[in-house]
Amino acid sequence: MKDIKQELAAILGSALDMPAEEVYSLIEIPADSAMGDYAYPCFKLAKVMRKAPAMIAAELAEKIGGNAIFEKVENVNAYVNMFIDKESFTRMTLADIAATGDRFGRCTAGEGKTVIVEYSSPNIAKPFHIGHIRSTVIGNALYKLYDACGYNVVRINHLGDYGTQFGKMITAYRHWGNEEDVKREPIKTLLSYYVKFHQEADADPALDQEARETFYNLEHGAEEEMRLWKWFREESLKEFNRVYDMLDITFDSYNGESFYSDKMPAVIDEIREKGLLQVSEGAQIVDLSQWNMAPALITKSDGTSLYITRDIAAAIYRKQTYDFYKCIYVVASQQNLHFQQWFKVLELMGKDWYKDCIHVPFGLVSLEEGTMSTRNGRVVFLEDVLNKAVEKTAEIVKEKGVNTENIEETSKVVGIGAVIFNELSNSRIKDYVFNYDNVLNFDGETGPYVQYTHARAASVLKNGKAPEAFDVAAMDLSSICKGSAYELVKELYALPGVILEACEKNEPSVLTRHIVDIAQAFNKFYHDEHIIVENEEEKNAKLLLTAAAKQAIKNGLGILGIKAPEKM
Repeated sequence: MKDIKQELAAILGSALDMPAEEVYSLIEIPADSAMGDYAYPCFKLAKVMRKAPAMIAAELAEKIGGNAIFEKVENVNAYVNMFIDKESFTRMTLADIAATGDRFGRCTAGEGKTVIVEYSSPNIAKPFHIGHIRSTVIGNALYKLYDACGYNVVRINHLGDYGTQFGKMITAYRHWGNEEDVKREPIKTLLSYYVKFHQEADADPALDQEARETFYNLEHGAEEEMRLWKWFREESLKEFNRVYDMLDITFDSYNGESFYSDKMPAVIDEIREKGLLQVSEGAQIVDLSQWNMAPALITKSDGTSLYITRDIAAAIYRKQTYDFYKCIYVVASQQNLHFQQWFKVLELMGKDWYKDCIHVPFGLVSLEEGTMSTRNGRVVFLEDVLNKAVEKTAEIVKEKGVNTENIEETSKVVGIGAVIFNELSNSRIKDYVFNYDNVLNFDGETGPYVQYTHARAASVLKNGKAPEAFDVAAMDLSSICKGSAYELVKELYALPGVILEACEKNEPSVLTRHIVDIAQAFNKFYHDEHIIVENEEEKNAKLLLTAAAKQAIKNGLGILGIKAPEKM
């Protein structure tokens, strides 16, 4: 679709004898549509042109006013307010949506570039709890945003399947474990062992030493430790995949921390060869005090590895394997220092691509009674949240007599969609307190509201007997070039730019908010206008606009990882 703002920048640039790129960044979209579709402020030109900004605006408005793209151009004080020709704008927008269909909103900005998105990354043998929904859902939306913008995207679930915690888990299993219990309910049973370990270790510090020795054995390939570790991993993945199936999320790679264990010695050798490695109290570190950071701990005094070593090894492997344009890590803001440290180590190692490794942080989820703690067993299982959302939705569907042939399927699509939409509706960096009533609220600017709007549009098209395809070029669109209809057209036109902006900012909420704007604009059009009217040309124009709104909502929801039901 034509970029109107770019075209305006060329027109204004020509009139001002300025580069279009310079003009482009200053063009605004007025909050009040009565002030034009676009506006150009002339304050910055006053010094160069030695004239009052209002005088410059008046002269500029007169100079460009005759261009066919404009319905009218006027100056208000220091602003040039530009009104685009409504009919040609409406025809261009709706023709593009009709022609591109499910691809509307996509672009080729990232063509030929590979982006890795690492997200979800739960810890093996620990609960897949509500806190994990943030990384999982934000990461999946980022994957879909980059994919929509033409990038080749690799989805990596960097499983937490290594580290001292497994020394603790194996030790706990040996002391208090039972194979039948683990097989019957893997995660909850292993969690109970983990909690018991910490309770017992408070009274008996020898358990911590035993756990450290056990992890050392695991890291050095001891047969029994490896057998138990692999078993815990397999059982955990079965449970995790049940949740991923509910969320309709898949990955290209499940290479977790353990995958890089045989790649770490070479990395440690390279850090040493670069003269970066120092010994401190038996541990090996990289001193980062020059950059006001704590030292990066590369190996512990017992020789075992740490997260930072495995992350450096993983980054080097990924660069060699995928030659990525960006490697994005969707990880909580709690880990900001960790990422700053190991990005700095990569830089000191001479990896000039360290700047292409990007930490996308997000705020934390806490419970009303306090922060979640796996050690204390205070968690809310994500699967339980999703199931509860589906159950509550089924109750509402039955109570309201919702028009659906499959209550179970509709409840799943709407209930899980509500949870995802709730996660993506606010800026990702915000912390929030998890509350069932808030998460599963079906009123206001929510996922169910947007999904219902899509279903409403589908119903209008069905009742109006809309054609399978519209000949947009031949249609009379005068009835939808004003009022709420035209405001809806403007929201639809903006969608591709919003998708690109959300991608560039790594911020799915930019798109989520715009989908709500489209839904609200369609509902205003629906209430303001009679769509299925006797006049065939007017009816078809309004059905075309309805079809375009339905397509835009479906495409936007799809990028967020949410389905759009036809009936609701």
